[in-house]
Amino acid sequence: MFNEHVVFLDLETTGGSLGYDRIIEIGLVEVDRGRCIGEWSTLVNPGRPIPHGIQVLTGITDEMVASAPSFEAVSAPLARRLAGKVLAAHNARFDYGFLKGEFSRAGVHYAVPVLCTVKLSRRLFPEHRRHNLDALLIRHALFCIDRHRALGDARVLWELAQLWRGAIGEESLNGACAELLRKPTAPPGLPADFFEELPESPGVYIFYGANDAPLYVGRSANIRSRVIAHFSAEQRTNKNAQIANEVKRVECIETAGELSAHLRAVQLTKQLAPLYNRQLRSSAETCAWQWRSESPQIPPQLTSVSAVEAADLRCLYGLFPSCATALKALRALADAHSLCRVTLGLEARGDNGACEAYGSGQCRGACAGAESAVAHAIRVVQALSRLRLKPWPYPGAIAVRERDPHSERVDIHVVDAWRYLGTASSDAELHELAHAQRPAFEVETYKILARLLKSPPRSCEIVALPRRDTADDAISFAA
Repeated sequence: MFNEHVVFLDLETTGGSLGYDRIIEIGLVEVDRGRCIGEWSTLVNPGRPIPHGIQVLTGITDEMVASAPSFEAVSAPLARRLAGKVLAAHNARFDYGFLKGEFSRAGVHYAVPVLCTVKLSRRLFPEHRRHNLDALLIRHALFCIDRHRALGDARVLWELAQLWRGAIGEESLNGACAELLRKPTAPPGLPADFFEELPESPGVYIFYGANDAPLYVGRSANIRSRVIAHFSAEQRTNKNAQIANEVKRVECIETAGELSAHLRAVQLTKQLAPLYNRQLRSSAETCAWQWRSESPQIPPQLTSVSAVEAADLRCLYGLFPSCATALKALRALADAHSLCRVTLGLEARGDNGACEAYGSGQCRGACAGAESAVAHAIRVVQALSRLRLKPWPYPGAIAVRERDPHSERVDIHVVDAWRYLGTASSDAELHELAHAQRPAFEVETYKILARLLKSPPRSCEIVALPRRDTADDAISFAA
């Protein structure tokens, strides 16, 4: 740290979402080889209202930023101040992510070495549990008159660096910083500058080995950082070590967001069957109990989910990796709710026509006429309710438009009855996908889409598409 040209930086923002929120203040302290050579700060007009909680925390109001420059207006002088210098920030991933996003929107490429002072504090003082800025202020008896203002917090980081130098010595501090700033070494089968070419966008990455054999499919909100993590010493597992020894090529597929990356990763994992992925079980191997409450006399049937029609999904209960697991789960429910195993089809009738549990009082007697079929069916519905698959909440297919907030990229995903039909880049492709044949039900895709519909991210917009049996062929989902 003290043999580098370092900029200690802090940002204040409208919130914590890299995609939605914006910078409202920048503060930095510039240090050259252990000597402070300047400070700089500015308010920034975020182009949107500042939430009340942020105004209370920082003291920065909408009125204060109304006449402030936009980030684009300060991007060029700020880039010159930061160029060629190490960026030091507390929880640097947050500040660096916001800077990169704002620079990208302003058309400026920004990439510098980043030093996280949270990680540095943890490395220097592992005996302490808390390393947030407030905890460090108390621990080191520092006072910040402008806490939660960008320049005030940046000054605190510079003060901490000086205190740490005095506590552990300049050589030890510089050594710890050098470890955190050390660039990862590319695997032997890849070019030395391989990491520099990786995109820092959401997407899918594929590792290939000899003869272009697929080794691993992964996904991330930041391809570059995730791929680097595979080969870093801190996260080196046996699997990663094997991949590092075998990888010869890396393919990156950029997407508009994490939803697209997740869907594509599932799709590619099944298509390529890479050697080192924890293989997603195919839909043909996953089974569920199918039971219709309107026909309680018919016991639940164990069925492969890949063979179930969309209309029958409402009758499915549980997603099990094997028949044995499904049977064990149903038996456990029968025991917990005093259900009749004969009526459920789990065992044959005894000599007296009843199940074994009836004699011991663990069955209420649906098999012996002591409980009506309707009463038993009601209790089965209650017992199975937590296992029931979510019903598809739309009359037909939907389009999910996912927008990358840092670029103009938009992906339009077409989905119907929990099935991913594909991603469109034009109205013609959208129309084709909306009328395409539906693939088999796939468990991992169902889980992804269920999470999406439960809590849609800000980057996604959902629109119901015309039903396939209507005459409306004019499908459009223009940006």
